Amino acid sequence: MALPWVLAVSSLLPLLDAQSLTCTSYTVPITNATLDQISGKWFYIASAFHSPEYKESVSKYKASFFYLTPNHTEDTLWLREYATIGDNCTYESSYLTIYRENGTLLKYEDGKGHYGHLMIPKDHRTFMLAAFPEDPQKIGLSFYADKPEVTPEQMEQFYEDLRCRGISKSEVIYTDDKKDLCKPLEKQHEEERKKENERARKDTALD
Repeated sequence: MALPWVLAVSSLLPLLDAQSLTCTSYTVPITNATLDQISGKWFYIASAFHSPEYKESVSKYKASFFYLTPNHTEDTLWLREYATIGDNCTYESSYLTIYRENGTLLKYEDGKGHYGHLMIPKDHRTFMLAAFPEDPQKIGLSFYADKPEVTPEQMEQFYEDLRCRGISKSEVIYTDDKKDLCKPLEKQHEEERKKENERARKDTALD
């Protein structure tokens, strides 16, 4: 299952008469500092898309959180996503390709490339990804935070960025961490990684 924000994009959409709004610009380029900033655990909070196809896709998500681990030398992000869809927890591990110069992340799924423009607000405890910024009929934004509950100020920044790009607040689809079913699987994976690390340390000590 792809992340809601992993969608095809190719260029930037000019801001729509947003002099009175505090609009987040697209991050160009992506630096090592940017990658370190988005490293770690994040929660998918909300999104809004004009594309009916992607709107239907994100509407299935009840809750989602994920981990990003950057590789600076290979320009990749290791993505581990836990998503509650319907009454099931799904887990996916994959790699995103980083395009530093134009500030995009690329993921391949079913032989098709999907892009997202990285956007970093002033509050670095959040970030956004833009999809189809060149197409008002498909444009969308997804919003992520380092905690499952965001502040009113953080949410308002997301709403402002939607307005900047001609997307109505009424189009937003929200998640609810209370409906998350993946925490047991996350705990299981953490325990498995601890055991693997312990075995690796023992093997190194024997060598």
